[in-house]
Amino acid sequence: MPGVGGRAGCGRRRRDGVEADELLLLVAAGDEKAFEDLYALVSGPVFGLVRRVVRDPAQSEEVSQEVLLELWRSAPKFDPGRGSALSWILTLAHRRAVDRVRSARAAGEREQREALRAGEPAFDQVAETVEAGLEREWVRRCLDRLTALQRQSVTLAYYDGYTYREVAERLKLPLGTVKTRMRDGLTRLRDCLGGVA
Repeated sequence: MPGVGGRAGCGRRRRDGVEADELLLLVAAGDEKAFEDLYALVSGPVFGLVRRVVRDPAQSEEVSQEVLLELWRSAPKFDPGRGSALSWILTLAHRRAVDRVRSARAAGEREQREALRAGEPAFDQVAETVEAGLEREWVRRCLDRLTALQRQSVTLAYYDGYTYREVAERLKLPLGTVKTRMRDGLTRLRDCLGGVA
């Protein structure tokens, strides 16, 4: 990957920083082409920062777009004497991402308080309980489709926490046989559970 490590990486970053400063000043003057270039230059770092804070990919994309739109509107507020354009832009991104997380948390807390006031469980709790029950039932049905030996091996390993070697010892079978049963059983489970989604 070009520009990684050593002086080459530092030089590129320094050039991007100067380029971002110059482009942001042009954007502040209303230059649309400069905005396109600045967008291409900073959209990756903005999304990366937002993704680390917000975590949800779709929300991260939305917040990143909001930041870049805000960048177009507030470019005249940029003061090169107070720092680099990239730092300023990433500060905008971080603030917007933190605001989104706080807003989502507050909305969840409001819903929870309303559910408690109403004396009913929150819809999400009911839905999750039902969904978990359905998933357990589906897994049980898929396990029933395995041979007895596959089911026994998979159950010992994944529900009881035994290693392959321990499963082989408990079943008094060669390790290779247990691995083959596990592989075949897990393949059949995967195919069966593919219908869940």
